[in-house]
Amino acid sequence: MRIPDEDAKPVVTRMKRAHGHLATVIRMLEEGEECEDVLTQLAAVNKALSRSGYALVATGLQHCIVTEGPENVDRQKLEKLFLALA
Repeated sequence: MRIPDEDAKPVVTRMKRAHGHLATVIRMLEEGEECEDVLTQLAAVNKALSRSGYALVATGLQHCIVTEGPENVDRQKLEKLFLALA
């Protein structure tokens, strides 16, 4: 399944924001910032990426239901996608 660009845009925006935060975490580590501060920021990046994944699955599910109908959603495939994020 391919998600239309207009539906994927909010997910891409989230991922780009997380990418910027990750660059900050790397810089902090390279500059010798306190471990606690680096880990706090790394946890925020991790959470942002997880939320991006959930948003991607939700967007994909909505797209499938709207375009193909609920009876054509592959339940096993969807479960596998959710478990990949767990």
